[in-house]
Amino acid sequence: MQKGKKKTRFEMVKERHKNTFYRALKENLVDGQVVSLCEFFAKSKNFFTSSTCSGRIVLLQVNRQENKHESAFIAKWHKKASIGKVWSTLCAKTMEEIWLKQEPFIMHIGCADFENAKTILQIAKACGIKRAGIQVAKEGKFLLEIIGTHNISFPVKKGGEILVEKKHLKYVLKRANEKLEKNYSTLEKFENACRKNLE
Repeated sequence: MQKGKKKTRFEMVKERHKNTFYRALKENLVDGQVVSLCEFFAKSKNFFTSSTCSGRIVLLQVNRQENKHESAFIAKWHKKASIGKVWSTLCAKTMEEIWLKQEPFIMHIGCADFENAKTILQIAKACGIKRAGIQVAKEGKFLLEIIGTHNISFPVKKGGEILVEKKHLKYVLKRANEKLEKNYSTLEKFENACRKNLE
């Protein structure tokens, strides 16, 4: 940028999110599976990322409305979870309702204009990602939400009682681990496509 040239709204927003990302990276708060993709967007001219998650398996305490913001993480894994660790965590003394969830990746990507936003959406569609759309559409700021489609979610404990047999939980956890791996494969495919098609 030339000296004295006034920054555009997008450039100011991008710089703020870029600084937030590198600060979170320094504090080891960024999921390892999305670091390289977030760095790619941080170094690009027309894009940035805000909140991201690479996907995970969690044991989650929920209220009756299943409001996530009022929930508490009992345990979470950003890799394959073992039945031993999941079962021992469930056996701990708790009275809350607890759900086992395998959650997909989620990315929020800022774009300089509509054309750049449209390109990202086309890339996502080509990678088989069906949940992608524009959340914010303002001059100088187009914010996309990209969400993977692999997930599992069901209650496993209520009022101190484990609701599933260990054998059944082992099977479901096996499927959750498989879906998590597919989730990471889709995320990698998306990153490769972005690197190939974006400046």
